[in-house]
Amino acid sequence: MSPEAVAVIGFVSLFVLMLLRVPVGMAMGLVGITGFGYLTGFAPALKLVGQTTMRTVTDYSFGVIPMFLLMGAFVSVSGISRELFRAANTFVGHWKGGLGIATIAACGGFAAISGSSVATAATFSAVAYPEMRRFGYPQSFSTGVIAVGGTLGAMLPPSTVLAVYGIITQQDIGKLFIAGVVPGLLAILMHMITIGIIGVTRPGFLPAGKKASWSERAMAMRDVWSPLLLFLFVIGGLYGGFFVPTEAGAVGAVGAFIIGILRGKLTKEGILQSLLQATRTAAAVFTVLIGALCFGYFLTITQTPQNVTEFLTGLGIGPYGVLALILLMYLVLGCLMDAMAMVILTVPIVFPVVTSLGFDPIWFGIIIVMTVELGLIHPPVGMNVFVIKSVIKDVNMSTIFVGVLPFVITDLIRLVILILFPLLATWLPQRMIG
Repeated sequence: MSPEAVAVIGFVSLFVLMLLRVPVGMAMGLVGITGFGYLTGFAPALKLVGQTTMRTVTDYSFGVIPMFLLMGAFVSVSGISRELFRAANTFVGHWKGGLGIATIAACGGFAAISGSSVATAATFSAVAYPEMRRFGYPQSFSTGVIAVGGTLGAMLPPSTVLAVYGIITQQDIGKLFIAGVVPGLLAILMHMITIGIIGVTRPGFLPAGKKASWSERAMAMRDVWSPLLLFLFVIGGLYGGFFVPTEAGAVGAVGAFIIGILRGKLTKEGILQSLLQATRTAAAVFTVLIGALCFGYFLTITQTPQNVTEFLTGLGIGPYGVLALILLMYLVLGCLMDAMAMVILTVPIVFPVVTSLGFDPIWFGIIIVMTVELGLIHPPVGMNVFVIKSVIKDVNMSTIFVGVLPFVITDLIRLVILILFPLLATWLPQRMIG
């Protein structure tokens, strides 16, 4: 049997296993090692399992993932999400749709520290939703804002998805983190503008709250300045060349721990909960990574990336035509798979295509994450939508999807803007020191 035929059988087997709800990391590892063993012998394949596992869990550069996950866990357990929301609300809560704008701002701040879209959506389902409903905001709008606010965790540094993309493609993770800053801020701004447009075009749909005094605003900011300063210190250290990403993660985790202790928010039970939460998440990510690397060796030996590159570049539709096909594939896969699985499964195949067409790999990483963000909120799966539904029991899935629709349109516009103006993602990384 030819390597190409074995590759096709491998992909079919992988999707069958995923449909049978086998965890994606285990499915990729099983298919990868079986296919590799069939083509080269099972002794080398079993040796590959041990080498890949050991190299992944001991590689210093891979330590960026558990370190930033621990930083996010400390911040989450310390209850900073509620304080971020309260601080943002004192500044914009008196506007029409102000609570929605405050939710986007707070989600951005929380995502910039936690790096997790799902955690952001789950947290603000408990923090922001009750407040919006108490002030008379429609259920669809309230849940839609939280769902789209959660997607900011995939873009703003430190992003687990961007870190995994960097590991797979061997790109500088620090540059990827910095590249996400401007597109992430653009996302926050465009989502806020979308809420403003909804408030103007639909009078009476979004209520306005009471205006806070400057003393109330100062009190609220007093509770959130320390974690925001920590974020600026970590990202500034990366940008200035003072830290490599793994060191930045360690500094961030220690800083989040100290802030939580000094503010009296991090108890003994909270520390244990944070450690367990970060360990479980890191173990899940590393399991998927090991499976993906094994599957990647199988793809390499079957020359799948080369064959896909040859096929797509031979279509005669130009670089941007090929890019459009790749992004369309991601939008379709977003209906079926979660963000991490999409990146790990597809990037080893499409990355050689993109680099052969002359696209910047850092810019493409941001484009991929933006497209993956859409997969987190668009039907029929929408991971963030499922998370919100699990927290808010009395809301229908269709109600949430109606609420996210205006923001899906906004995200598509933002994607086009970034494709037309790549400098939005590449300008800051090009000026990094070190």
